[in-house]
Amino acid sequence: MGKGKNCLSCRTVLWILVFCGFGMNYMLRINLNLAIVAMVVPRLQSAASLQCGTQKNISHTTIFTTTIAPSQNVKDQRMINSRISSISQFEDRFQWNEYEQSLALGSYYWLHWLSQLPGGLLARRYGTKVIFGWANLITALLGLIIPVATSYHLSALIFLRVIQGLVAGVSWPAMHGMTAKWIPPQERSKFVSSYLGSSVGAAITYPLCALVISWFDWQSAFYVTSILGIIWFCFWQFLVFDSPDQHPRISMTERSYILENLSETNQEKKIPWKAIVTSGPLWIVIVAHFGGSWGFLTMMTQAPSYFNYIHGWDVNAAGVLSGLPHILRMMFSYGFGVLGDWLLRTKRMSLTNVRKLATFMCTILQGFLTLGLSYSGCFSTLAIIFMMTGTAVNGAVSAGTLAALVDLSSNYASVILGFCNLITAAAGYISPFVVGLLTNNNQTIERWRLVFIISAILLILSGIIFILFGTSVEQSWNNYRSEEREENAEEMKKLRSKSNLQNHVNEKEQLSKRNEEKA
Repeated sequence: MGKGKNCLSCRTVLWILVFCGFGMNYMLRINLNLAIVAMVVPRLQSAASLQCGTQKNISHTTIFTTTIAPSQNVKDQRMINSRISSISQFEDRFQWNEYEQSLALGSYYWLHWLSQLPGGLLARRYGTKVIFGWANLITALLGLIIPVATSYHLSALIFLRVIQGLVAGVSWPAMHGMTAKWIPPQERSKFVSSYLGSSVGAAITYPLCALVISWFDWQSAFYVTSILGIIWFCFWQFLVFDSPDQHPRISMTERSYILENLSETNQEKKIPWKAIVTSGPLWIVIVAHFGGSWGFLTMMTQAPSYFNYIHGWDVNAAGVLSGLPHILRMMFSYGFGVLGDWLLRTKRMSLTNVRKLATFMCTILQGFLTLGLSYSGCFSTLAIIFMMTGTAVNGAVSAGTLAALVDLSSNYASVILGFCNLITAAAGYISPFVVGLLTNNNQTIERWRLVFIISAILLILSGIIFILFGTSVEQSWNNYRSEEREENAEEMKKLRSKSNLQNHVNEKEQLSKRNEEKA
């Protein structure tokens, strides 16, 4: 990347590696979502076959998620014997019920929220390169241990997933600090689409895990994703730097362009916590982001199990159908990011209205599509359509609430994203818990309908709140220290004026006293 000979700008290289980094972050996060389909004892019939009369029997070569729970549809001893025979063929599987599976799936998020705010603070102190890079690396190394730990006990798997979630929690807020230092405001919608590398990571993870599981076993899903994470870390360490000033290979032209188009970055360490915590516009973004997170995480985490339980699809079909929507999500994210930047550049919409349009897509529109999924019932084709489009439109979040956080305060972007995720990460463990409660030993279309209706309500309500009250206007506390210095300077000026006035009075008194003495 020598001067004048750049094949790729440093911002483009950064986009690619951030894109891949978030892809790895999600690979390591969701590999269990599909692997669990191959880890537990299968059931013999799907809900669709029992409730819709499709008679879709499950062969022994097909892999399904749950333990063989007592069924009201077992009418004779032959069916009971068939179930016992099925269990004996899967002695290497785990007999976890839906509640235990929900614990395994949700455990990643139990402490995930706890490291969100520290992630932003650590990135300000040590830089995004260290925090984001090492968070992914440590998560990958822990993933290598999961197969052995799971064979020991379910609690060991849950423990490792909790630690993975805690470590990986620093990733998202850490990246906002780098975005604020590298990317001018008019390019942020498009750049933040790199965060949606998470979608491509999800899209690749499901079919990839299905493939390696069918070739080898469920353990290979964790080994492959962890090795890919380690490889990514090597590239990240060599090619990424925290700011244009630190990059040894950036051209002078690109460096000047970035610095000239960035607002003054506050490097002071003092953070205006009171102003942040009491900021109304920030809380509006948090509400919208929580609703969007609940809707997206419910769809992402539960899709393999949903198509397995309800429509009776094996691990390969569930993998492809669960992964494909995330490719569409990434495409939608990038396309909407380009549209958003164009609307701003041509002044056809204000920054706030661009963010509201994006948030409408990833909350309200997604909510109605999720509602459609909940009523798709026995029609698997409709379920696929609603799931794909619902996941795709969520991609607008990169130009919506995610970008809005940088708009509100570029100087404290990593801190406020950490604060935001401290609250919204709760959706990651509450949602699987709710699903486990609703569907435990009760895998029916009606129960899954409740799961998706709850998600749709949260999406639509949170979107409406942002549309009515949201803003992307830079907040006064973004330049907190500058304002503080101005106030101090004004105070000093007043003190000096007062001091000068007092000196003038004293001089007059002394002169008057001398004149009296002479008289």
